[in-house]
Amino acid sequence: MDLSVVVPTLNGRDRLATSLDALAEAAPEAEVVVVNGPSADGTTGMVRDRDDVDVLIELSDRTLNVARNAGIEAASGDAIAFVRYDVAVEEQWLDGVTAGLDEAAVVTGPSHQTLRAGMTTETLERRTICGRDVTYFNGDNVAFHRDALEELDGFDEYLQTGGARDAAHRLAETGYGVTWQPTMSVRTEYEADGGMKERDWGWKYRALGYRLAKNYGFRPTVVRRTLKHARTDAIATARDVIRGNTSPTGWIGTGRDVIAGIATGISDGVVARARDRSSTRNPHGCSKRADRAVAKYDWR
Repeated sequence: MDLSVVVPTLNGRDRLATSLDALAEAAPEAEVVVVNGPSADGTTGMVRDRDDVDVLIELSDRTLNVARNAGIEAASGDAIAFVRYDVAVEEQWLDGVTAGLDEAAVVTGPSHQTLRAGMTTETLERRTICGRDVTYFNGDNVAFHRDALEELDGFDEYLQTGGARDAAHRLAETGYGVTWQPTMSVRTEYEADGGMKERDWGWKYRALGYRLAKNYGFRPTVVRRTLKHARTDAIATARDVIRGNTSPTGWIGTGRDVIAGIATGISDGVVARARDRSSTRNPHGCSKRADRAVAKYDWR
């Protein structure tokens, strides 16, 4: 197996360096493709000074799915993995990738997060939607056989969030399996001084409505699932209002963002479904554009 590892990054020079160090130790023979887009913290110079990166791609887009697709186009391996820039693969990560890809077209594993009180991890998540059994994967730690990625035409660049979950729906439709390997693990450290990132409620529900409508059509199940998510979040946000963590006007504003996101996402998803009637369901995939990279450094 010839493995390529795609590492999308944005303004994370120091964490990226740690991630690349771990990759070099755990998978020294893997081809490493860093997709930078666009950072302003010296990432380009740091990567160019290393001898363990095979390709550096500079982008003008800041979206993750554009970076993933640019990495797919540059990678030469018959297996392609994606690792987030701020995680470090653990010692047996490559063994997990190899064992998993012997079983299925896609393999994923846990992200271990070190906390003050211990460590968190994840398990495999499955759902049945409109009769389709969907196995979700960790988009920050996943590996594919190349033919599966080519069948999907990569990731959907319409989505600013939720690209991995959308790909999981499409994998289920095309019949590719997803397996779980506990040894294919990555680690991220707890940030003592890190604050909570503000959630973009509009894009969360725009992405949800889009991927459900695109993959399943405009049907009652799609509306019901979307509204169920919205109701759960509305109740949680209302509790924050009661506790004084959120203002009532903020809660109302969030509601408007959610409603607008749902309406836009479902509408755009229906259009996307009409544009691509194949099982791939990806009208914004790898093959649809050739202008992602503004610069490419290839040391292979």
